[in-house]
Amino acid sequence: MGYIFTRRTLMALAASTTLIGAAPALAEDWSPQKPVEMVIMAGQGGGADRLARLFQSIIQQENLSKMPILPVNKGGGSGAEALRYLKDKGGDNHTIMATLNSYYTTPLRTDIGVNIEDFTPIARMALDTFVLWVNADSDIQTLDDYVAAVKESGGTWKMGGTGTGQEDSLVTAMLEKEFDIKVTYVPFKGGGDVAKNLVGGHIDSSVNNPSEALGFYQAGKLRPIAALTPERIEVFPDTPTMTELGHGLVYWMQRSFVAPKDMDPAAVAYYTDMFEKLAASEEWQTYTTEKALMADFLTGEALQAYFLEERDKHADLLGSMGEGS
Repeated sequence: MGYIFTRRTLMALAASTTLIGAAPALAEDWSPQKPVEMVIMAGQGGGADRLARLFQSIIQQENLSKMPILPVNKGGGSGAEALRYLKDKGGDNHTIMATLNSYYTTPLRTDIGVNIEDFTPIARMALDTFVLWVNADSDIQTLDDYVAAVKESGGTWKMGGTGTGQEDSLVTAMLEKEFDIKVTYVPFKGGGDVAKNLVGGHIDSSVNNPSEALGFYQAGKLRPIAALTPERIEVFPDTPTMTELGHGLVYWMQRSFVAPKDMDPAAVAYYTDMFEKLAASEEWQTYTTEKALMADFLTGEALQAYFLEERDKHADLLGSMGEGS
């Protein structure tokens, strides 16, 4: 599931250029009159939560918003709580939502009465990466070692991840199919909990985002085995990719913001301009480099086209797993 532009995305990207050019003028026509809720589709401590709070911090430091941005976690039901909350906020100019790939998968897996086409795209900030991890005390050094160990476990191997039907479980299913292995998937509320449990020996492996496991890696407690990226990740120069090992497994997690249906176009322009300035900030550029994110700003119709393409891809992936509506 690599990141591929189709003709529809490219056409929408061209259209979005006009929208972005008009955004500063529109943004001058509106500003928030009260604190802005930044809804987070995940629990505290994971990659989505950390990123959202980093964004909030940069917005405050750079004076990018005339009113405070207030992060609010609504991770229940693999993000269903957040999606329903945003739907009920139709027309609200003071609510935005930080998304991840459960933005597509949760409505596909569960009938929650939400269609993401109704929401207002604001900005995609980055594409996050995935790495296969084991405890540093493990004898596993290579991907072949990992596959052999899982097979020898006879189905007792514990793979930790966030939720069921979310990104980590999808990557786990990809690994099971590719290597003809079977693991016991253990869901946690957030990526931070996953990393802690791997360090504590309560699970045997994970596919954490780098930002969630980096501190433990730097402390010598976790070992990266392979990255699900097209090229090696700069902060893990000695860790091979699945692709170079002969397995074309690539998976991205989008880090984006959306707003409720029927948000005032001037408010949309305000938030788009805010995130465009954030994307250009030195702190954000440094963070993406250090935490192995691919900064990739996208907005407007091009972003909506990207969301819908990814929804289609995830529908196919869930279907191959026997899930989805």
